Amino acid sequence: MTVLLREAIGDSLRRTRVAQSRTLREVSSTARVSLGYLSEVERGRKEASSELLAAICDALDVPLSEVLHDVSETLSDSTVTRSEASVPPVETAAQSAVRAGTTSHIDEDTLMVIPGPPAAALAAA
Repeated sequence: MTVLLREAIGDSLRRTRVAQSRTLREVSSTARVSLGYLSEVERGRKEASSELLAAICDALDVPLSEVLHDVSETLSDSTVTRSEASVPPVETAAQSAVRAGTTSHIDEDTLMVIPGPPAAALAAA
């Protein structure tokens, strides 16, 4: 299962705070963010803005780059390739056209066709 960015950021912030033996209350007060919101960020329930991340990192006395590096490693370790997950690759429009025998109107450089709303619906919006 893939880890979400907000979850990885929250985990990193919580590990850092716990390693410093600090409470949510201490860090939230120093960072000037509500205790509840900081808790939600640490649990990966809320997306923290760059300004909020910077304030939390300052309160933890840790560079933002260090947190982002930790997050990068976490995400790299949790990435599962399609072959490992046994997920079939997405069929491209060209492959679909070849399979259907209708290749004359598809450009070879087309990778995938994503259906969208009809043009009339877009014009009305």
